[in-house]
Amino acid sequence: MSRNRRRNSDASISLTPMIDIMTVLLAVFMVTTPMMTNGIDLDLPSAGHSALTGNDHAIQISVDSAGRYYLAETMLGADDVVRRAAAMRGENPQLTIMINGDRRADYGAVMAIMGKLKDAGFQRVGLRTQMDK
Repeated sequence: MSRNRRRNSDASISLTPMIDIMTVLLAVFMVTTPMMTNGIDLDLPSAGHSALTGNDHAIQISVDSAGRYYLAETMLGADDVVRRAAAMRGENPQLTIMINGDRRADYGAVMAIMGKLKDAGFQRVGLRTQMDK
C-alpha cells in the first residue's frame, strides 16, 4: 500500500539567494570598473574648447613622454599592446580604442601604435585630449 501512495512535493526554486548574489556581483562590478580604466599620469595635449575624451567602455592605451606604451598601468611593447587589445575585443568588433598620448610624446610613437591597431582590424581608434583652460 505504501508504494501506491504519491508524495506531494513542492519542486519550486527559491530565487531570493540568486537575486542576492547577482546584486552583490553588480555592486562589485560597478565599483571595480572605473578603477580598470585608470592609466598612467599623462600631460594630455590641448584641443581647443571641446576635448576628445572617449567613452568609459573604450580600451585606454597610453604613450608616455619617452615613447613607452601602457595598457592601463602595465608597460608593454607595441606588439603586446595590440595582442592584448585584440584579446579584449572578443566578440565586439565595434570596440573603441582611445590613445592617450602625452604632450611631449614622440608623434611617431603615437602614430605607430595607431597604425598597428588599424592593421589588427580595429576600426574605431581615437586620440584623447583635454580642453584648454
